[in-house]
Amino acid sequence: MTSPAPQDLVVTRATPDDWPVVVGWAADEGWNPGNHDVAAFFAQDPEGFFVGRIDGEPVSAISVVDYDADYAFLGWYLVRPDLRGQGHGLTTWKTALAHAGSRTVGLDGVVAEQDNYRQSGFELAYRTARFVGEAPAAEIPAGVRPAGPADLAAVTAYDGACCPADRPRFVAAWLTGTGHKALVRHDGDRLTGYGVLRPGRDTLRIGPLFADTAEDARALFAGLTAEAAGDRVAIDVPETSPAGVALVEAAGFTPSFETARMYTGPVRDHAQERVFGVTTLELG
Repeated sequence: MTSPAPQDLVVTRATPDDWPVVVGWAADEGWNPGNHDVAAFFAQDPEGFFVGRIDGEPVSAISVVDYDADYAFLGWYLVRPDLRGQGHGLTTWKTALAHAGSRTVGLDGVVAEQDNYRQSGFELAYRTARFVGEAPAAEIPAGVRPAGPADLAAVTAYDGACCPADRPRFVAAWLTGTGHKALVRHDGDRLTGYGVLRPGRDTLRIGPLFADTAEDARALFAGLTAEAAGDRVAIDVPETSPAGVALVEAAGFTPSFETARMYTGPVRDHAQERVFGVTTLELG
């Protein structure tokens, strides 16, 4: 798929080899991308990443990742700062959105762009705040342990219950990503939550933090931060989880910026009450 634009912009599908420059742009914007996210992102939908080029040089990027027949997620919407305001972003946007077809599309939009997203048919669902702080000293609580291969099916099912779509390929890659620390909590044989800590450009990042109860979330949070005491950690907490906000505030974390989850249409019912921390702002 290609699309011409003003000043000879050409938008094409991207490969993982194209994406490090986009990760660098995101870091420059203060988004703190994970150091090893790309493999898991492309595992879900390798056709859903796009780069715009002028004379072969990348100048714009976006992802529209298809999860299933009904739902897609938009992220990584970036234009090189020196070339903004020339229509390159809009052309890249339109090319990528065609990949979603008739699916409902979700995104996590920064405050400055939310009016523009509304004009494109996105409506506010809820707001999310990124909280940042030093990981408190802790021990891994009872019932919390590292996720292993035998946990994959249960974690994938649990993740699907917390999201607008199933994402088995992403989950499998996310649990085993380079530097990723994935933990599960059980009550007997029943999974009651899971979470992942990963290295980022500026801080460690927690995401997701999915749990049945606030107690389960606190236990997983303690387990994830147990070996990172004193290191700075970021977690994106939706306003739909007052217990999640209370958890991170009790740990001394403070909000740094806000985004809005927005959708172009309906999404399937899912257990938002279990979402104490969003997985990523790039893929939902």
